[in-house]
Amino acid sequence: MIVVSDTSPLHYLILIDQVFVLPALFGRVLTTPHVIAELGRLEAPEQVRAWLTNLPDWLEIKTPQSIPSTSRLDQGETEAIALAQELGADTLLIDERDGAKFAREQGLFVTGTLGVLQTAARRGLLSLADALETLRGTNFRHSATLFDQLLDDESSESS
Repeated sequence: MIVVSDTSPLHYLILIDQVFVLPALFGRVLTTPHVIAELGRLEAPEQVRAWLTNLPDWLEIKTPQSIPSTSRLDQGETEAIALAQELGADTLLIDERDGAKFAREQGLFVTGTLGVLQTAARRGLLSLADALETLRGTNFRHSATLFDQLLDDESSESS
């Protein structure tokens, strides 16, 4: 399985101490040098920057061969989408709405931080309620009711 990640899913999974689910779900995850640079920006939380000092073996950094120019996406998103396309990725991890829409238009299967957390919870790797509660304490953008809907969906599935 080939999985490519943009910045946001890595950022938030590191921030809420749930990044361990990525290798458990996917084995290996690829990302781009620009995504790594974004994670290491001074504005990034110390926990995220510290994680970069000892990258895990399951994370592979690869530069896409060709990067299309698009003004509607930032460089990290553009590179992640380009890499996913080049590799024929099974999944692209991306949270940003315009980036996800563009990736879907390119024929990529897309999920984000919340999709990863849902899948990990279904496989018994974490408590979705606990992960979402921790995520609430970050600057993760979501609608007021989204987390409640996810928890309702989880309880419906387990009934």
